[in-house]
Amino acid sequence: MERLDDNTIRQIARLICGDDTAYRRQGYELAKFLRDAGWTDVPEYGGEPRREWIVERLRERRDQPEAMERAILRLSDPREYLGEPPSTVAEITMAVNALLVHEGYKVERPGGRPRIIECDPASASPGSLAPVTLKVTMAQVVVDPQYAKILQARLDEARTCTENGCHVAAIIMLGSLVEGVLLDVLTARLGQPPQQRSLRDLIEQARQHGFIGVDVQKFSHALRDYRNLVHPHLQVRMSDPPNRDTVEICWPVVNATLNDLAASAVP
Repeated sequence: MERLDDNTIRQIARLICGDDTAYRRQGYELAKFLRDAGWTDVPEYGGEPRREWIVERLRERRDQPEAMERAILRLSDPREYLGEPPSTVAEITMAVNALLVHEGYKVERPGGRPRIIECDPASASPGSLAPVTLKVTMAQVVVDPQYAKILQARLDEARTCTENGCHVAAIIMLGSLVEGVLLDVLTARLGQPPQQRSLRDLIEQARQHGFIGVDVQKFSHALRDYRNLVHPHLQVRMSDPPNRDTVEICWPVVNATLNDLAASAVP
C-alpha cells in the first residue's frame, strides 16, 4: 500500500472512532483497537479529542504500509464486532471502501477474513454495486408486507455476499429474488398463480403482459443461466467461474426488473 493522503487518514480515523457509523468506540477503546490490529508501542489514550488522538497515531505510521494496512483491515474484521448485528461489519466495510477507492484500493472479505486488493480509482464508489439505480422499494412491487420483507432480506443478503466475495452465492440469491418477485407479481395481477412457474416461463409471461421491458426480458435470461449455478455440476462446465464482475453485471438486471415492475403496476 502506498502512502495515504492526509484527508484519507482523517476519514479512516473518523471510522475508527465511529461517531457516525454502526459502531462507536470510547476513548479507552482506541489504543486497544490499534493493539488488536497488531500495532506495538501504542501510547495510552490521555483524554484528548478522540479523533485527533487517532489521527496523530495514524500519521506517525503513515510511512509504515504494513501498520496502516493492519489498522484498515481491523476495521473490516468480524472479530472486532463479536456480539454485534451481522450487518455492522458489512456497513463499515462499505464505508472503508468508499474512502480507499480514491487511493486505488478496496477491502474484500472472502470467507469472512478481510484483505486489501488494488482497484481502479476511476471506478464508482464500491458501495454502488450497479450502474442501474434501484428507484423503488420492495413494498412498491410486492403487495404482501411479510413477503416484501422476506424478499428485501434476500436482496440485502445478496449485497452482503457481494461485499464478502461470495460471488456464486450472490448470483444465486439474486436469481432467487427475481423468481420470487415475478411469481408474486404475476399471481397478484393475473388473479391466479401461473401454471408454468420456471424462471424462464415467469420472465416470458411478465414480458407478454407488458410488466417488464424487452431489455429486462433478454438480460433476465442471462441472470437465469447464472442462477442455475445452484446446481454445482453446471459450474464444472463453465470455462470461467463467476467473479465480482459477473455479480456486478447481474445487479443492474435485478434493479431494472424491480423498476419495470413498479412502473407497470396499475395505479
